[in-house]
Amino acid sequence: MRIRATVAAVSGALAVSALAVPAAQADDSAASYRADVAKVRKAASTRAAGKPYALNVSFSNVKIAKAVKVGTSGHVATTVTYTLTHGADVDITARDFVTDALVYRGSAAAPDNMLYGNKPAKCTAASATTAHCKGTIDVYPGDHELRNTDAGTWRAAAEATAFNGQDPAGETFDITKVGYKKQSGLGTTLMQRYSKLTVNASPEPVKKGKTITVTGKLSRANWEDNKYHGYVSQPVKLQFRKKNSDTYTTVKTIRTNATGNLKTTVTATRDGYFRFVFGGTTTTPAVKATGDFVDVR
Repeated sequence: MRIRATVAAVSGALAVSALAVPAAQADDSAASYRADVAKVRKAASTRAAGKPYALNVSFSNVKIAKAVKVGTSGHVATTVTYTLTHGADVDITARDFVTDALVYRGSAAAPDNMLYGNKPAKCTAASATTAHCKGTIDVYPGDHELRNTDAGTWRAAAEATAFNGQDPAGETFDITKVGYKKQSGLGTTLMQRYSKLTVNASPEPVKKGKTITVTGKLSRANWEDNKYHGYVSQPVKLQFRKKNSDTYTTVKTIRTNATGNLKTTVTATRDGYFRFVFGGTTTTPAVKATGDFVDVR
């Protein structure tokens, strides 16, 4: 399973600093916060005797974007909101209580990949035992967090950790005094490879009745080499909009070739704009090219 490099490489010194300024408040130490929670999560998933106790919390009403479009670089963040319900014995206002949302690919017990937020979720009490929480899922495609096979359906989960004063980096750390709860299968989202689509209609100007050649290319992000490559054998609509009109109509549907390129011809009849439109798939979002104007004389 792949995890963010900054989390995997977190040092003991960073972990100590995160507890000096409790994880829930350590907004400037995302790596430390994630490493502390990861240590507890890993212990909770084992059969060993020493593990965190089951924290008396549950999660519901999880809302996340239907799709997250991820390119080849930069930072993509998507908001996740949920309701946290907790027992009277759980102090969610404690400085070292943290909760967050995450998404995972594959099974809940042994996920192929997981993505989290840089910071814990922020929660607002709605009653003595419920709170409304809001966090993010942060994605950095340039850091190779994703493989192309990761495109498609991901499932949402939420977790909460009560450190109860325990320092995960300390010599006296007692994980049995830490409370932890993770709840999976709370919703779904599509992690999609960002798409691009171009169009060019020529010649321009053109005489009425002559042939117009329309070319373009459909490409999508490759998360493994951080480049854009042609999306092969995909149906794409050629659409036309008359000058001074706001409505496009479909002329024909063609498919991309072995390199993602598009090429077709039409007869020049009137001034207007040509564009290509791709309807999208579960792994790749829909995209429309900007219309290219042709002057017919």
